[in-house]
Formats: sequence, structure tokens, C-alpha cells
Amino acid sequence: MRFSIIIKILGILLMLFSFTLLPPAIVAKWYGEQEVAIFGYAFLITLVTGFISWAPVWKVKQELRIRDGFLVTVLFWTVLATFGTLPLYLMTSPQLSFIDTLFESLSGLTTTGATVITSLDTLPKSILFYRQQLQWLGGMGIIVLAVAILPMLGIGGMQLYRAETPGPIKDTKLTPRITETAKALWYIYLCLTLACFLAYWLAGMSLFDAICHSFSTIAIGGFSTHDASLGYFNNSAIEAICIIFMTLAGINFALHFFAWRHRSVKHYFNDSEVKLYLCLLISISLVAAVVLYFDSPYNLSESIRYGVFEVVSIATTTGFGTADFSIWPHFLPYLLFWTCFVGGCAGSTAGGIKVIRVLLIFKQGMREIQKLLHPSAIVPIKLGKKALPERVIEAVWGYFSVYVFIFIALFLTMLALGLDLPTSFSTVASCMNNLGPALGDAAANYADLPDAAKWILCLAMLLGRLEIFTLLVLFSPSFWRR
Repeated sequence: MRFSIIIKILGILLMLFSFTLLPPAIVAKWYGEQEVAIFGYAFLITLVTGFISWAPVWKVKQELRIRDGFLVTVLFWTVLATFGTLPLYLMTSPQLSFIDTLFESLSGLTTTGATVITSLDTLPKSILFYRQQLQWLGGMGIIVLAVAILPMLGIGGMQLYRAETPGPIKDTKLTPRITETAKALWYIYLCLTLACFLAYWLAGMSLFDAICHSFSTIAIGGFSTHDASLGYFNNSAIEAICIIFMTLAGINFALHFFAWRHRSVKHYFNDSEVKLYLCLLISISLVAAVVLYFDSPYNLSESIRYGVFEVVSIATTTGFGTADFSIWPHFLPYLLFWTCFVGGCAGSTAGGIKVIRVLLIFKQGMREIQKLLHPSAIVPIKLGKKALPERVIEAVWGYFSVYVFIFIALFLTMLALGLDLPTSFSTVASCMNNLGPALGDAAANYADLPDAAKWILCLAMLLGRLEIFTLLVLFSPSFWRR
């Protein structure tokens, strides 16, 4: 393990992260809030710590190995989430414990959207902006930005990219150089954010709310500046815009890149994962609208409006709300929660298992049925016209099995802490799939959960964001052997 280069990278990342504390300070200054000093202190502490880490090893010139990349990626999320607690810990109202600030910071950076803060409408604008910015940086920008910048500093970034990029097939590059790939993804991310901001603003949001909600929409985060989330605006145009951009953000960003490069959208509809993704959103939205129309106080237009929005929000693991789906009739709350297990497409900012894995597991199941009928047949699993290597199928099943075992372990641990069944199931599902909303005692927020439960859920958020193996590999004895 090359600890010198790892410390150097963390020092650089901390110094870079410190400058992200300046925009909230500017917001505080603009609105005349006393939080200017809080962000100033947090900026100095983070910058100095990063400089102290970087200075002794700044001359080190080494290439990252795959093991180093895994360790840096995990440390990146844990260290930055820890320093991200500073503004939240230093603010005077509301006063939060360390675990609450860590939960909120990690929830932001992992784009989970679960919160322990109540009365958002009364919070300072700068704190609200900071929470939204955490999600935007965590969504996809901060690692990709680091991958784009680190090579300029003499540090290779391919290992970081492979360790962090979500999805079962990680070696596909959009451009020949990893730096160019990172920049391409960053530009697409930025352009989608700008388009979302303009659409929200034109639809009636204030400038501040439009900026903040565009951050969390494209990041598929779900943080809002209001307790009522997007329901605060009660504006069907805003909700329609949100549905469009949540759906776009849940699609593989490589497809957005090809759409921009070739000026065509045809490949979206030729992609097996996108077709299943859109099919799931449409079919589950239809079920939700029908059930709401026949078994709720909503009329037809309201059933469609609220049903479609909540399905897309939960299925893409965004977590915005326009209605309290936890009190919807029959099986709908749990149907929505099961959709978050699927999540969005690989290579998107969404959480969940990912549509491509679910598709491959289904295809594998169908193949086993065929093999029972024709034991000697060779039945390849294909995506489109391309047969996939067996190693990919094995990796998908390996991920799924480990995911299920860890989910059960965390779920039973929450029950052991004294939480009821709906709360235990929904909070673990929500945090592990980077969703946010939950049922039971956490339906409003996570503030009343015991501290031990919050630590467990922090682990669940980290496992979900790093897609399990990136974190679990650190606990393998062979990882640390020379």
C-alpha cells in the first residue's frame, strides 16, 4: 500500500473541498446571516488540515494501484463527510450532536436525502444552500472532478474511476483518456443542472429555490429547502419538470454523452436497460394512479399527478415528495419501496441495485428454465445482440447475494435496537438504496431514531453509495498483504 500517495491525494481533496465552503459563505453574506463566520471557520480548518496532510509528501510521484484506488475512494467519502459536518456542528440553531451532523453530511454526499433536521423553512439560507450543494457535489461531480484534476498534478485517476463508477460494467470509457471522460461527464452533469435550474425558475420557483432544487434533482438527492418538499410549491408545472429531470438523471450518463456527440436520441430506445427502466416507471405509475383513483380521496387528475410523481421520485431514489405516500391505501407504500431496490440505470446518479443487474438476474433465471428443458443447450445471455461474458453474470449474482445478506443483517440489527418492523425495514432500504424517505417512526424524519440506529444507517448509506464491494474489500485480509 502506497500510503504517501494516498495521504497526498486526501490532502489535495480536502483543500479542494474547503473551497466548496465559500459559496455558502457568500450566500450567508448576501442574506446578512451570522453563518458567514461558521463557514469561514470550517473553510480554514479544512484547508489547513488538507495542507498539513499534503505538505510533507507533495514531492511524491507515484501511480495509484487498484488497491490504493479502493482505499482512497472509501477514505474520500468518510473523510469528506466528516469535515462536511463542521458547518452543521458549529451552527447554534438547531444544535446538533456529532452523529446527527455526520448523518446529515453523509446523507448529502451519498445523495441519500434522509434528514435529522426539522423546521427547514426556518433555517438560514446559507445552511439550506450548503445541504443542497453537498448533494450536488456527491451526486457525481466531486469524484469525476477529482479524476479530471488529479492527473494534472501527476497522479493517475483510472483506479479511482473504476472503484467509484456505479454499475456492473465499469471498463467502458467514453473517450480514450480518463481525464477527458471525467470532463465529458462533468460537462453533461453541469448542463443538465443549468437546464433544470432554468426550467424551475421559469415555472415559478424563486431564484434561490430553483438553484437549490436543481442541485438535488440532478444529483437524485431529494433534499429540499422546505419541510413539505416539492409539495410546498403546489405547482403541477414544477412537478412535471422534476419528473422529466429525475428520469433523465436516472439514465446512464454515457448515453447522454452519445446523444450529445451524435446529435441523436435513437440509442436511448435501443438500450435494453433504458427500455426496462422506462417500462417500470410507466407500469408502476399506472398501478399507483389506478389504486389512488379507486381507493383514495383523490380525483382522476390528482391520482395521476401524485401517483406518477411519487413513483418516479421513489423509483429513481430521489426522494422528493408532493404527498405523504406512507398513508396511501393497501400495498402502495411497500410497492413504492420495492421499486427503490431496483433504482436507476448503471452509470447514473441513482441508487439501488441498478436496472441492468435486475435485467441480467431475470435473464439468468429464464436461462435456467431453458436449461432444465434442454440440459445440453448452450444459451448465452445477451444485451441487445451482444453475448455477455460469464464473468459479468457471476459478478452480478455475487453482488446481489452479498447485498441480500447485508440487508438482512442490518435489518435484524435495527429490530434488535427496539425499532418496529416498518421503521426497521424502510430505513435500511432507504439508506442502503440512497433514497431518503422512510415509513413508521422515520416517516417525517430520522431525528427521533436512537444514535445507534443512526450509526447503522450511516454504514448503510456508505455501502449503498460505494456499491458494497468497494467498502467490503477493505475488510479482506488479502487486501492488506504485500
